[in-house]
Amino acid sequence: MGKEKIENIVVTGGAGYVGAILVPKLLDQGYRVRVIDLFLFGHDVLPEDHPRLERVEGDIRDQALLREVMSDQDAVIHLACISNDPSFELNPALSRSINYECFEPLVRIARDAGVRRFIYASTSSVYGISDSPNVTEDHPLVPLTDYNKYKGMCEPILLKHHSAEFVAVIIRPATVCGYSPRLRLDLTVNIFTNHAISNRKILVFGGSQKRPNIHIDDIAELYVDLLTLPADQISGRTFNAAYENHSIAELAGMVQRIVSRELPELGPIALETVPTNDMRSYHVSSARIRRELGWAPKRTLEDAVVDLCRAFRAGKIPDSMTNIRYYNVKTIQASRLSRLSAQEEPRQVTR
Repeated sequence: MGKEKIENIVVTGGAGYVGAILVPKLLDQGYRVRVIDLFLFGHDVLPEDHPRLERVEGDIRDQALLREVMSDQDAVIHLACISNDPSFELNPALSRSINYECFEPLVRIARDAGVRRFIYASTSSVYGISDSPNVTEDHPLVPLTDYNKYKGMCEPILLKHHSAEFVAVIIRPATVCGYSPRLRLDLTVNIFTNHAISNRKILVFGGSQKRPNIHIDDIAELYVDLLTLPADQISGRTFNAAYENHSIAELAGMVQRIVSRELPELGPIALETVPTNDMRSYHVSSARIRRELGWAPKRTLEDAVVDLCRAFRAGKIPDSMTNIRYYNVKTIQASRLSRLSAQEEPRQVTR
C-alpha cells in the first residue's frame, strides 16, 4: 500500500488569487509545498525563503517538466488555468491548450508518478443558466462560454482515472471573494467593493441574476481539508462549495452598507443599475458537501467585504483602478502569454 500520510503537495497555479491564500495554510499545517506557476502576477505573493516551499516557474503544458515536478509527491491541488471568460477569449486556442488539452497528460503523469490524491478546482459556472431553486451536482452542465465548457469537460477525464490508489475529487467553487496578496478586482464582490471605495459609486449590470459566492479563506481551507478526509468519502465525488446565493443587486446593496459602515469618511455610496447581456443565473446547493463531509463555510460574504475594506485602509491595495496586476485580462494581455500560439514551446523554466 505504501505510505499513507500525505506530506508533499504540488499546487498548480499556486501563485494565483486562491493559491496565495492556500499555500501559506498548507505550510502552516506542516506540508512541503511545490508550486508550479508562470508567475505572471509577480513572485512576491508567496512567503519568501520558506524551507518547505519550492517554486517552479514553468508551464503545465511542459510534460517533461511535469514529470520532474510530480516526482516524490503525494497530492496535487490543481488550480492552474486561464481564469475568467475575457482572459480565455484573448487567445482561445492557447487557453484551450492550457485549460483542457494538457489536463489528461497532467493527470496521467501525476498518477504514474505515484501521486495518491488529486483535487481539481472546477467552477460552479459550468451550470450556466438555471431556473432550478437549488442546483445540485447532478444538474446538467449548460456552460455558456468556452471557459466554462472546458472546465466541465475536464471533470469526466479526471474521474476516468480515479481508483483506490489515485483518489480524485472535484470541487465546483462559487465565485470567490475577499482579500489575497495576489488580489483580483475582477470578481463581483471585489469589483463592487473597489468601486464603492475608489469611485463612491457601484455600477450594477442587470441585478436580478443570482450568483453564489464563497470567502477565499473558506475555499482554501476546504482544499486543505480534502488532503486528510477519508478516501472513501471523496474519491470519484463532485461537490459544490458555496456560502450563499444572492442576486447581483443584493450583493451591491450589501457592499454599499458595509463600506459605508467601515469607511464612513467616504460619504454616501451611490448605486446605479444598467442593462446587461450577461444573464448567467443559478442558485447552487451545497447540501451534499455538508451532508457527506460535514463541511460548511465559516465566514460570511460580509467578512470578505470587511477584509477588503481593512486592506484598503492599511494601504495594501494601491492604485486599485489602474494597476493591471489586479485584473486577469489586462495582465495576460500585457504578457508574452497572450501572443503565444497553442503549439509554441512552453517558456523557460527556473527554480
